[in-house]
Amino acid sequence: MPVTEVVIIGAGAAGLMCAFTAAARGRQVMLIDHANKAGKKILMSGGGRCNFTNMYSEPGNFLSQNPHFCKSALARYSQWDFIAMVAKHGVPYHEKKLGQLFCDNKSSDILGMLLDECDQAGVSLHLDTAIQHIEKLESGYLLQATLGQITCQSLVIATGGLSIPTLGATGFGYQVARQFGHQVLPTRAGLVPFTITDQLKELCTELSGTSVDCLVSCNEQSFRENILFTHRGLSGPAILQISSFWNPGDTLHINLLPDHDALDWLQQQQAERPNSELKTLLGELFTKKMANLLAEHWFVSKPMKQYTPAELAEVAQKLGDWRLVPAGTEGYRTAEVTLGGVDTREVSSKTMESLKSPGLYFIGEVLDVSGHLGGFNFQWAWASGYAAAQFA
Repeated sequence: MPVTEVVIIGAGAAGLMCAFTAAARGRQVMLIDHANKAGKKILMSGGGRCNFTNMYSEPGNFLSQNPHFCKSALARYSQWDFIAMVAKHGVPYHEKKLGQLFCDNKSSDILGMLLDECDQAGVSLHLDTAIQHIEKLESGYLLQATLGQITCQSLVIATGGLSIPTLGATGFGYQVARQFGHQVLPTRAGLVPFTITDQLKELCTELSGTSVDCLVSCNEQSFRENILFTHRGLSGPAILQISSFWNPGDTLHINLLPDHDALDWLQQQQAERPNSELKTLLGELFTKKMANLLAEHWFVSKPMKQYTPAELAEVAQKLGDWRLVPAGTEGYRTAEVTLGGVDTREVSSKTMESLKSPGLYFIGEVLDVSGHLGGFNFQWAWASGYAAAQFA
């Protein structure tokens, strides 16, 4: 029966980080995953370029019912620590925008770096390995796995959330948490596109592939980024960001003219270009296709001089505060993260160790900590993995 000091279940970002960091401390580490490949989510992230951290990462970029929990780990392993490792391995990278750091080449550069670190530290990696049962011993844990029985002193759960089940995501980590007396807060898809089913569906379908810079708001949160019209509804960075703050039935507020006061701009156009048609003027701000479709769906396009003050105010309202209630989201199938998870009030913020079951640790997305879009969720994986590795 294999006996080891540390078993980590889940060879994703957090699990890999924890594995080589703990092994570098001299711990004997076994890293197990039911998938046939380590780091599948790393490989597909950032459109295959892996947005591995964010230069502006700070606790305010994370959502949790216990907002102070993430502070300690993020302070002890910052974005600069991870960037230093990337530089040490000679992985070329660049800032795309808003502090988002991406590989110049491909995501496999980051996965390769993490696997190299695991090799050098002597981590024992077992893929295609399922865990059937976990039992608490007097000191440590006994695991029934497809490779036999394993005993360990420390057990680290790094199995992630429910997002993107095609990559092997399951609720295994939540089951383990419940087994050892932990509360699991309700989970739902985060950083996910919206679906639209009412009369707006036609507009979204016709504009499919069109991207536009907007300010999107909901529940006192706002994000200024692009939105993308799709056949199913709305996507793009601003939509993914706001989806984490949206609840079914909530109204989204979209300002299509974030650089202008819509009414001021329309009144100015009316004064300066009275003979120009509204859709012509909108065509200077949006694509011609979008300008025509907005005019078709929302208002009758006519020369500016023909609009009454009330009509102009109505157009301004639509452009400056387009209100819509999404039918729902695309769900875990396309969600980048899972909101909710293991209640962090029952986990040490210093060590990531369970306050209910000594020697049991939770790291990464399985916990109720979710980042904004833009490299923050990876930074949480690195920081929480590093924190647990100091003690596991």
